[in-house]
Amino acid sequence: MTALIAPGCTCFALRRLTRTLTRLYDLHMAVVGLKTTQYSLLKHVAIGPMPMAQLAMQLSMDRTTLTRNLKPLLDAGWITLTPGSDARQRIVTLTDDGKTKLTGAKQAWRAAQRELEHTLGPELVMTLHADTASAMQLLTPLLEEKSHVHND
Repeated sequence: MTALIAPGCTCFALRRLTRTLTRLYDLHMAVVGLKTTQYSLLKHVAIGPMPMAQLAMQLSMDRTTLTRNLKPLLDAGWITLTPGSDARQRIVTLTDDGKTKLTGAKQAWRAAQRELEHTLGPELVMTLHADTASAMQLLTPLLEEKSHVHND
């Protein structure tokens, strides 16, 4: 039987890749005055008004980080936070200015995506998407299980 040799720290390797990808996308997004993270938030909020907890879950992000990341969008007038049915709930909504910003940013995002696909090739990009989706599908239940153990 052959022993499995670990290739190194998977977390570090993936974080290094995501930092590199983020820099590429941020170079394109700078043209429209956004960071990639801000564009992603605007895209998710554009789906429709939703509670912060739901948005955080969709983004696999804790609420504290989401609140911090939404602040510049709120300050710019691209989103609003309104009270929900529960006093603790906040509904995130894209404003008209946010829709305009998002429309302008789509071109910058497309340019970044084209450059990535040109550099890596469409097959590798598709493989990255498939592999990350598979990993998320396997890791999400594990993290939910572990968080329940720590919360009990």
